[in-house]
Amino acid sequence: MLGLLGTTVPLAACSKASTDAPAPSATAVATTAASSRPAATVAPASGTVPLRRLGRTGVEVSAIGLGGYHLGEAANEAEAARIVHRALEGGLTFLDNCWDYHAGKSEEWMGKALEGGKRQRAFLMTKMDGRTKQACTEQLEQSLARLRTDHIDLVQMHEVIRMEDAEKIFAAGGAMEALVEARKAGKIRFIGFTGHKSPAIHLHMLDVADKHGFAFDTVQMPLNVLDAHYESFEQRVLPRLVDKQIGVLGMKAICSGEALDAGVTAEECLRYALSLPTSVVITGCEKLERVDQAIRVASTLSPLSAEERKQLLARTASHARAGKLEPFKTSDKHDGTAKNPHWLTTADATDKSKG
Repeated sequence: MLGLLGTTVPLAACSKASTDAPAPSATAVATTAASSRPAATVAPASGTVPLRRLGRTGVEVSAIGLGGYHLGEAANEAEAARIVHRALEGGLTFLDNCWDYHAGKSEEWMGKALEGGKRQRAFLMTKMDGRTKQACTEQLEQSLARLRTDHIDLVQMHEVIRMEDAEKIFAAGGAMEALVEARKAGKIRFIGFTGHKSPAIHLHMLDVADKHGFAFDTVQMPLNVLDAHYESFEQRVLPRLVDKQIGVLGMKAICSGEALDAGVTAEECLRYALSLPTSVVITGCEKLERVDQAIRVASTLSPLSAEERKQLLARTASHARAGKLEPFKTSDKHDGTAKNPHWLTTADATDKSKG
């Protein structure tokens, strides 16, 4: 069996190092079909979301995580708080966010929802757009204030969607200097990067990191039933991450809802992504029923069998051609930093694309 071993341990363990869970085996992943088999997951107790190892960090996080972008689309702040609370109560320890989401509103709402001792129950992640040391530092300080915390568990460079992003981030005076200094200062614990455009860009980012002697703790990327057919992160990037024991953060499991046009259900999409060797699959929840769906799928997870996977891929093959249902790969629809290039160089989170 492939993957990062899922276990069910107390919620508070999300922020503690695990000393007894075995590290994922590099040889467990075939080089050409690493993700064609279900991830190894210990069946959770009834109603319990399993925890999985976050790469080589020693930390365990919930197999499914709460997305921050959709949190900012909740009806109001009170509803956003209920969503966060329901997620924590249901066993979702991993909380995603980003400095630029809704001009900072997503972080503000999440930070307020985590007051009263709830911050200690969560593994908190956010992302930075700034490519320079100064911009990244200023953005990070804003995120710490909005999230009402003195440290963030994981900070990732956001939207690595251009080949030149890697060189800018690792340049002298670049964003990586800011993150490394913040880690030394105890403001962040782990460092990763995200992107949704092309497997080649992800691999280039990893290559540049290697040249600089830097090892990422996590990498976030689209992993879904359509990705398997076109410009596949699953086929090209996932094997390398598992081999290097880098935490795998899956996103866009439902392709922002567009995967449903391929004749699959949201629960099938989540189950597909959760059956890969991921540390966590992040899903957007702007309503309580979406949170309940995520909890239900994760807590009753039975990884796809080889035959189930084969049938699901066959059903979606014709719909996945040319990436038409994955516009984040083929258009600028999801490219926030392309529409707001000032996010790359300043700490002004205003979304100027919306007038």
